[in-house]
Amino acid sequence: MSTLYAGGKPDISDLSTTQSTEERMRALINTLSDYITHYHGGAVEMVSFDGHHLQVRMTGACEGCALAPATLKGWVAGTVKQFFPEVNSIEAV
Repeated sequence: MSTLYAGGKPDISDLSTTQSTEERMRALINTLSDYITHYHGGAVEMVSFDGHHLQVRMTGACEGCALAPATLKGWVAGTVKQFFPEVNSIEAV
């Protein structure tokens, strides 16, 4: 399970370069989900990832929340783009 640094920053130390890109993406999404669960009661899970397109499912308190698009764009997409700049699209399904 992923943890958070003090101040709420994701701990991505488990994103080893020996892991596949998909495994690293899954670890990042799990870390983001832990953060979202802790602060908002929602969650995000990876549905599919082909190296350039990421699909996620917003669950828990995020499901049906009017702010889910902001969470997707701000937290999920913003963080994913920092670590995986080659990703072209991130969408909730």
